Amino acid sequence: MDYAKKHHSRHNQPATTQKADASAPTARQFYGLDAQTKRCGGNSERQSKISPSPNASDNFLRASFLPKLEQFQTSQPRMELSKMQSQFYKSLVHLTSHYGITSMQTDCFEYPYNFALSLWDAERRLKKQYAPCPEISLMQEGAETCLVSEETHDTGTTLYYIPVEPLYWMSHDARYTKNAKLLYSVFSYLYHITDVPYHRHQDSYLYWMYEMHREWTEQDEEDEQRERFLHEFDRAELVGDYIEKKIFNPVNLTYFEHRLLAFKCRDAFDRECLSAAQKAHRLFSDYPNERIFRNAPACSEDGQDEEESESIPMHKYISFISHTKGWLYETLEQSINNEFNEYSQMHEPTIFKRFDDSADTHQSLDFERRFFSLLDDLCELCDG
Repeated sequence: MDYAKKHHSRHNQPATTQKADASAPTARQFYGLDAQTKRCGGNSERQSKISPSPNASDNFLRASFLPKLEQFQTSQPRMELSKMQSQFYKSLVHLTSHYGITSMQTDCFEYPYNFALSLWDAERRLKKQYAPCPEISLMQEGAETCLVSEETHDTGTTLYYIPVEPLYWMSHDARYTKNAKLLYSVFSYLYHITDVPYHRHQDSYLYWMYEMHREWTEQDEEDEQRERFLHEFDRAELVGDYIEKKIFNPVNLTYFEHRLLAFKCRDAFDRECLSAAQKAHRLFSDYPNERIFRNAPACSEDGQDEEESESIPMHKYISFISHTKGWLYETLEQSINNEFNEYSQMHEPTIFKRFDDSADTHQSLDFERRFFSLLDDLCELCDG
């Protein structure tokens, strides 16, 4: 699977179910029959007329067929069944009210079919209104029974790598100095507030990818282009350190709004810069302290969890990067794809909502949706 797009790239969504936009779509092959389909042979004799029985009913056409109960498992708590069912339907009311859906009447069925039917109906209605659809499950803790939803922001198989080298060249071109200052504020917001990893920090994933490939290049003495390749590493480090000094300055956040108001558009590129900056400023205003990893699935410290070891953590596919063109990026991209293909799942922003009397269901993934939309714009802008 090709994870990396040219310009950039559920809880634990299977990583092999999607393709990145840069890779060619998998062709579907249709197999034809060996011979043409033949019509049934005719008969010269007319068939006898057949009339339905006068007692026949057309109720069959109006019947609704309920789902089959398939392996619906729920532990039997040590409590009266009537109390458990009362808690279940009360939780169902909270859930349907929160998501703005209705529910079918199922209390006329016996347990556990009424539970299974309610869950099936809720998921069916949610799929019509939400994409991706929240997953609903039944939770039982001691004497308490309630419904829980799991919401995930789908990031796809995308590498959200924001190149900083284009910003470096803008800052050294008199025609784009105002663009550069405006983007300094945007990058500073991502760097300081949302906590996007910087590729020149030793605790970032891309830092060690750069280091590993530099060592390989230094050891390859037979390559005639070795010196040119090493120069690319030097340039990436120089540019990365330069831009970090610029965006580290907190004055970029102080003057963010002022730079927005003072910016005048001259062409399409200016309008794209302004649009991305406005989107970033609105996100900063609405979520002044939120970080992108706030709803990332938890990682254990020892890293021994089997499910975790098969998942791509978010910090590996979100980062600043030197540039996304040329030999160096293509080399990194190939290694990243090779590594990611060893995983079976991806970590993505995920929240759980518990529907009972004391639960807080106001949390959402609005910040994450807007954040990734901003990264899409920035990656396209800086890769143009």
